[in-house]
Amino acid sequence: MGDVVMGADGLARCGWGASTPDYLDYHDTEWGRAVRDDDGLFERMSLEAFQSGLSWITILRKRPSFRAAFAGFEIEKVAAFGEADVDRLLADAGIVRNRAKIEAAIANARAAAELPGGIAALLWSFAPDPRPERPADFSKVPAVTPESKAMAKELKKRGFRFVGPTTAYALMQATGMVNDHVAGCFVELP
Repeated sequence: MGDVVMGADGLARCGWGASTPDYLDYHDTEWGRAVRDDDGLFERMSLEAFQSGLSWITILRKRPSFRAAFAGFEIEKVAAFGEADVDRLLADAGIVRNRAKIEAAIANARAAAELPGGIAALLWSFAPDPRPERPADFSKVPAVTPESKAMAKELKKRGFRFVGPTTAYALMQATGMVNDHVAGCFVELP
């Protein structure tokens, strides 16, 4: 797969974005676009944590089930989950049934609910300013950055789990804090 491929629609896009219909839609309409609301960022953080060790396509295809199982990723609702909810989630074949990740999502909701300015303000405070230029190719896309390391460190300090520097950077990519659509991709972000 090349760094940029031409789609059947005549649009040049990041190679991974044209590899499956699910990726095509995600690439074209969501990845890299700014997410600035607390629940939206909590959802993306949770899904990135569940993805750890798995392929993103697995999580993307299970996202409707995740949303149903985790009350639409409404922070206050997930923060109120108890042991019965953990058992329910462990029995839900529609999601990734990993106790540590499930318990981390609930703990992260509780930590997010306690943030005085909200999770969006905290996460966006780590966005590079100005945003780096688009990478020339995927070899220029980092797995971690100083900002993602600082974000992960601060999140850990505040009680968040399963959000290390690599997951933090993936979150930054997915939510528009950085633009890693490679040069030549049709997606133009502000």
